[in-house]
Amino acid sequence: MTVPTRLRRALVRMRRDIAFIGVGVTLHLIPALLHFWVVILLLGTAFDPDPETTVVLAFSLPLLIVAGWGLTEPQRWRFRALCGVELPRLRFRELRRQFGYTLLIGPLLGVLEFLLLALLLAAVVASLVLVWVWLVPAEWRREYGGYTTNATYLTVAGLLALATVPPLAAGLVRLEILAGQGLLGVSRSDQLARRVEDLTESRAGAVDAADAERRRIERDLHDGAQQRLVSLALNLGLAKATLTDLPPEAREVIDAAHREAKDAIEELNNLVRGLHPAVLDELGLDAALSGLAARAPLPVRLRVDLPPGLPQRAAPAVEAVAYFVVSEALTNIAKHARKATRADVTVTRLGEILRVVIADDGVGGADPSKGSGLKGLAQRVRSVDGTFRMSSPVGGPTMMNVELPCPM
Repeated sequence: MTVPTRLRRALVRMRRDIAFIGVGVTLHLIPALLHFWVVILLLGTAFDPDPETTVVLAFSLPLLIVAGWGLTEPQRWRFRALCGVELPRLRFRELRRQFGYTLLIGPLLGVLEFLLLALLLAAVVASLVLVWVWLVPAEWRREYGGYTTNATYLTVAGLLALATVPPLAAGLVRLEILAGQGLLGVSRSDQLARRVEDLTESRAGAVDAADAERRRIERDLHDGAQQRLVSLALNLGLAKATLTDLPPEAREVIDAAHREAKDAIEELNNLVRGLHPAVLDELGLDAALSGLAARAPLPVRLRVDLPPGLPQRAAPAVEAVAYFVVSEALTNIAKHARKATRADVTVTRLGEILRVVIADDGVGGADPSKGSGLKGLAQRVRSVDGTFRMSSPVGGPTMMNVELPCPM
């Protein structure tokens, strides 16, 4: 005989609910009985101080505390194994929530579970009363001839009570899940903290992935397109030097192509350095910034102060952000800082903070809210949890202060 799918699911669900409730009776009523016992001892000690009662109370109180804290793990197993609800493992400092569930809410749920199991037992017994009647001696049945009517009433009542058990059990299980998640689950503050951690990790992963992609593009350009352009420039240079019998028009074309090739190589070099300079990975931030200062169109005074007692290298993502902040700042000074004659770049390691200060002697007046370049710098600094501050009063000077975290 094939059991219908819906009936089979209902039976499986009911068996799961009854098992969940049956296990919960024990876990809920044990601390309830201990709680009641301790209250009785406290009242007895208050009205009739007795050394023996005091000794028993001294042992019962620690037992109650251990039960309130130690029964949390069996509750987690019950929710996970029987209902598929995963509750976090609470830390010891969250005893208040554990005691609230085990010693206050738990006993109330235990009473409801006990009543439901008693109803189930009574319903099963009542629904089988006709079977029990046939187990008694025949003389009793002949003596009480009206037992059939009463047994039928009891059987019907038992079947009706039995029909109410599944929805009541399902409702009680849902109530327990809500109570368990409310007290033993993750609190709102913990959820926010974990969400912040997840977002921080995902953002760090995105920053690392973007940095790795820039490194790949820089490597591909350096090893591919740049080498081809260098080869082209060499061939054009050889053509200029060896093909001396060409018409003037052809030599002019070769000269123009040679100049264009050298200009393209220079632009590609700048592009590669802008993506991710190889010297930053090989020699570190000091050497990379020295190269920036040497190529800047105005004098740059660079000072990199990395104390010997601290790590000399920061995380690659942090070094990349510091490098590009200085690079973009020097470019902005050269293009937009009116009457600027020099720039100062100071990089200092202060414990777990890498501070970068860029200043110029221009007339000031820069507004970070109006320039997309400055907004991009601020966003890039915030991508590694850094802080970006800028001061540019009218008349100057302009100062950019960037602090980047450098965990040891």
